[in-house]
Amino acid sequence: MKVAIIHYWLINMRGGEKMLEALLELYPQADIYTHVYNPRSVSPLINSHRVYTSDIQKLPFSKKLYQKYMPLMPNALNGFNLQDYDLIISSEAGPAKGVIPNPDAYHICYCHSPMRYLWDMYHEYFRGANPLVRFFMKRLIPGLRLWDVSSANLVDRFITNSGYVAKRIKRYYNRDAEVVYGPAAIEKFLPLERRPEDFYLFFGQLVGYKRADIAIEACIASGRKLVVAGSGVGKKDKKKYEKSGLISFSGRISDEEVGTLFSKAKALLFPGIEDLGLVPIEANAAGCPVIAYRKGGVLDTVKENITGIFFDEQTPAALVQAMDRFETMEAQFSDRVPFTNHVQQFSKEEFKSRIVRIIAERKRV
Repeated sequence: MKVAIIHYWLINMRGGEKMLEALLELYPQADIYTHVYNPRSVSPLINSHRVYTSDIQKLPFSKKLYQKYMPLMPNALNGFNLQDYDLIISSEAGPAKGVIPNPDAYHICYCHSPMRYLWDMYHEYFRGANPLVRFFMKRLIPGLRLWDVSSANLVDRFITNSGYVAKRIKRYYNRDAEVVYGPAAIEKFLPLERRPEDFYLFFGQLVGYKRADIAIEACIASGRKLVVAGSGVGKKDKKKYEKSGLISFSGRISDEEVGTLFSKAKALLFPGIEDLGLVPIEANAAGCPVIAYRKGGVLDTVKENITGIFFDEQTPAALVQAMDRFETMEAQFSDRVPFTNHVQQFSKEEFKSRIVRIIAERKRV
């Protein structure tokens, strides 16, 4: 087979790019098509492949302002000539699935999420935009929504990373999507020895939807220690919260330091909503329980009362109650075996085997 992988952009190495690497291991002959490509920001494996870019790459400061150019990306996809490819895998969180395959090609879309700024987070993006951006959003978004829905017809089969996203795909595109969990680096954390100490952990980039504020306020209100690991905290907030003597900020940390925190934290606090969320999987791989808000991808990644517990309101008070409950049952999370068994379904090898099965099913039809 001649294989093309369409990835929305190659600007950094996050969950979508890790999934791309797994696909490239399966299909080492694959060509990559993307809107914007920065070789310095991606892995040697990705750089070892032929990478074709759309006209967006030629626009001013595209490697920094690529998200500003998203309204131009649907049309830019027309520049990709994919008529010689037998298998097309589009990796979509920005515009990618709207490529034109040849009639005999098989087009799978791994949809990390329908574009959030078009659909469920439109109003949040709109509120945070300046007046000029709002002016253009009002005029461009309706047409982009129509394109997004119509381009779903170019896909033979949708795959996604969680039941939470599958529901959104059904809502917006009226298409069923099979859940194939994106690959998590569980192998790095499985060998770690668990040595819990008297602190909780919040880990992730400090952006609004992750709701670090809930974790911080809950720990201050209940007199518990919290380590906040990740970039993005402002100096003013850092100074305000550190006054309590309970909150410490570690900033951006290495993979080795992440593993140490997972080994030592009583539990990971996860008060935000994410499509899947690799952090709870990695924490569980290290034997660290998760206390999570009961919504989003954690319903797939955390096994209730086995690898963590949930709370039902996205408030500090509800999280405090969950931590109280967790501490009464903390001993039942000391056995690593249920954690290790649970996270196997999120491994890279499991991801690859399921992708191979899906391709094989098409060949049998």
